Amino acid sequence: MKNLKAIIITILGILTSIVSLAQKQTVKGTILDAQAEYPLIGATIQLVDSDPIKGAITEVDGSFRIDDVPIGRQTFAVTYVGYKSITVPNVLVTSGKEVILNLLLEESVERLQEVVVTTDADKDLPINEMAKVSARTFSIEEVTRFSGGRNDVAKLATSFAGVSATNDSRNDIVVRGNSPVGLLWRIEGIPIATTNHFNTLGTTGGPVNALNTNMLRTSDFLTGAFPAEYGNANAAVFDVMFRNGNTDKFEFTGQMSAFSGLEFMAEGPINKENNSSFVTSYRYGIASLAATGTSAVPLYQDLSFKANLGESKLGRFELFGFSGKSSIDFLGDEIQEDDLFADPAVDAFVDSEIGLLGVSNTLRFGQNTYLKTSLAASTNAHTYTQDNRILDENEELIKSYRSINVDNRENRYTITSTLNHKFNSHWTLCVGFLNETYDMNLFSENRDDRAEIPDNNNDSIPDYFLLEVGLEEQYNLLQNYAQAEYKITDELSTTFGVHTQYHEFTEKFIAEPRAAISWQQSDVQRISFAYGLHAQAIPAPILFYREETSPGVTEATNVGLDFMKAHHYVLGLDRNLGPSWRLKTEFYYQSLFDVPVTSSPGSYSIINEGSDFIFEQEGSLVNEGSGFNYGTEITLEKFFSNSYYLLLTGSLFESQYKGSDGIQRSTGFNSNYVLNMLFGKEWKFGSNSQNAWTFDTKLTTSGGRPFTPIDIEATRSNAGREVRMDDIAYSQRYGEYFRWDVKFGVRLNRRKVSHQFFVDFQNVTNRQNEFVRRYNEVTDQVNTVEQIGFFPDVMYRIQF
Repeated sequence: MKNLKAIIITILGILTSIVSLAQKQTVKGTILDAQAEYPLIGATIQLVDSDPIKGAITEVDGSFRIDDVPIGRQTFAVTYVGYKSITVPNVLVTSGKEVILNLLLEESVERLQEVVVTTDADKDLPINEMAKVSARTFSIEEVTRFSGGRNDVAKLATSFAGVSATNDSRNDIVVRGNSPVGLLWRIEGIPIATTNHFNTLGTTGGPVNALNTNMLRTSDFLTGAFPAEYGNANAAVFDVMFRNGNTDKFEFTGQMSAFSGLEFMAEGPINKENNSSFVTSYRYGIASLAATGTSAVPLYQDLSFKANLGESKLGRFELFGFSGKSSIDFLGDEIQEDDLFADPAVDAFVDSEIGLLGVSNTLRFGQNTYLKTSLAASTNAHTYTQDNRILDENEELIKSYRSINVDNRENRYTITSTLNHKFNSHWTLCVGFLNETYDMNLFSENRDDRAEIPDNNNDSIPDYFLLEVGLEEQYNLLQNYAQAEYKITDELSTTFGVHTQYHEFTEKFIAEPRAAISWQQSDVQRISFAYGLHAQAIPAPILFYREETSPGVTEATNVGLDFMKAHHYVLGLDRNLGPSWRLKTEFYYQSLFDVPVTSSPGSYSIINEGSDFIFEQEGSLVNEGSGFNYGTEITLEKFFSNSYYLLLTGSLFESQYKGSDGIQRSTGFNSNYVLNMLFGKEWKFGSNSQNAWTFDTKLTTSGGRPFTPIDIEATRSNAGREVRMDDIAYSQRYGEYFRWDVKFGVRLNRRKVSHQFFVDFQNVTNRQNEFVRRYNEVTDQVNTVEQIGFFPDVMYRIQF
């Protein structure tokens, strides 16, 4: 802690000693039609409250450039005849990097000369206009601004209504009581298994996200009843887009964070004549994962890039990708007593890889039609080896032996194409397909150390590998969709469509209708309703699980499983309370059916999988389970203005399921309520008030998650291997979750260089939230493992 304090004081001293001069910066970008994405020629963008008036008119390609914009937070107004005007508030202008705005204007159905300017409180509307409910945009600035976020886009989502995260060690996204397995990650329109380091097959979360937030542009997060273009997801969609690099000049960013590590990013033009550019970033983890619950030392690194090759006769080509590698060794004789993951009786070695490489082409056919096609390859690999340690009565090592060996890799080869046509200001149609070719290579062997396995040579080691499982499979998941938007008036619009899926391996097919309507009742109030049928393929660890049907013989007993399905119903009310204030309420109901459960009466359901590094895994499953989620969400938000922001979100919900025993129970994610309070303020200082002190805080509380109690007598009789009381599954709850984060920072601008520094005190009350209850062989009791206590995260960023 003394070293940390010294570092903070030193950096603050260096930064505050910088003499700031009056600085200006360039703001540039494009203005496009929202439905067909063609450039709007002659659109006007002005800097609000500038004197004399400062602004620009778009060129033939829809581009604009405004020079000499003052440093600080600025607001821009965009107008174009026949289109709804918008304001773009809270644009952070710094001296170290030019600001790039890619703006979309919506054509007015009434063809009016003057259209009411959209208020600040509509800024959260999603990029995807087909999404009428349960959708929210997020920006780079929000990810880095909110306290407790660790520069993790998944952590940002936990601040939104309907999302709960009661596990400090992972960033699993639990939406409306659904399993994190129900989340769809998309990068540049390409589905990807996960974006996290230290991942395992089938899960979507992890301790460290490999997505570099400095690479992102404003993107969408959808929590229910999403449009027809999104498939193979039951819970939520993270639709992430990479930004383009600067087309005029080279720019660089350096960053150091106690949690996310060292980072270097570069961007600039490739060929100025065709506006081509690149942006790339490399990051290397330098800290221990103490903030995620273990003292073991991790190694992780990731690389992200995007190259916009500009316009040509064959359209616009873009290359994009990211990759990550991570490894961590849990050594039994080196772990601490409060370690959340390690076991003193074993040495465990974990390695993982993720990667995506893609190319896209956007080809225009006239002004109102474009075809976007993408090809991509992605990989998700995980290896785990475990050596069991045999100790004497003095806890000294006698010998060790390899007990578990897992080597799994999932490769995906994806092709997707979307045709978008705008018939007129009323009608827009989008049709497309997506095919993923899965190449599965799964291998595991397990030398079971249960008491009944023979040890004929009396060396204290089981004589043979009980299970050896190897699988190589290749199959396609084909998705097609069509969706349309019809604007009846400027105030009333509808969307409708259908999504289909065909799973080649299981030979199952599903058609999923979707529809939504949105009515702007007045300038300050909007009502929306949406319905959707959503289906998701069975995760690979369950689908290909091999069950031991007789001693030493395994069989894949889940390969005939159908899609899991859910009906989503959402009613939303949005009301603007002032120029920067918004109140949003949503009511939802989800009916889950065809959920895999055991064929014999039991409490197991796949609904409860996905919040850990491994699946529980059961064989002989059938699609006869069900469940439901319903609740209310409230968001009161004051968008950043007058140097401060406020975000209050609350969720009250119920999440229950039925297994094959027909008993209705809480799911493992049914914490019943989540409350968030976020507040932030800036104090300007320096020449022309171009620098700022910043303060941000976040307070979160939620109900405890249900869990299945341990049968301690059965566990003792099973050589210490935990046995749960499945007949009373999820009948007990962990303690309520509470966490308070506080962040202090400073933003400094000097000539062509900007600095940002903050220290984020996470869990400032050192609250010892309950993590899990486990059987402890040492105490011969069920003991509580606590989550992470107080942890400071420090970050410094320089842009030039």
